[in-house]
Amino acid sequence: MHTYLGGPRPREELEREMPGAPERWPGSFAVDLDGAMIGQILLRRATGHHRPAAVGKADLGYLFLPRAWGFGYAGEACAAALGWLAGVLPGEPVVLTTQTANVGSMRLAAKLGFTEVERFEAWGAEQWLGMWFPATPSG
Repeated sequence: MHTYLGGPRPREELEREMPGAPERWPGSFAVDLDGAMIGQILLRRATGHHRPAAVGKADLGYLFLPRAWGFGYAGEACAAALGWLAGVLPGEPVVLTTQTANVGSMRLAAKLGFTEVERFEAWGAEQWLGMWFPATPSG
């Protein structure tokens, strides 16, 4: 599951990064199919992001079991999480970073309405940074 995420990370590093304040993690959702968890959606504050355009914004992340790929579950769950965020934090932009080699994530970003901000090199590969803005109600 971490093919495009730089590989596994040491337990000590993960424990050190666990948030001390809920505002750093606006949302964390388990994705369930027939009573079994098939994925996870995370919305976290991008405080230490590598790119200035992303710092301080909500950052969308997702992980799905390979057996759940290709059925539209990620798109449905991410769209629901973005809709939820737009309701609780109106006007909040969201960033998403993925490797350009991750065709599925690039397709998902486009489907969700993320637009390219920039491409950059990190973790030994070309990365793509996109941004999503919630729809504003027309008056």
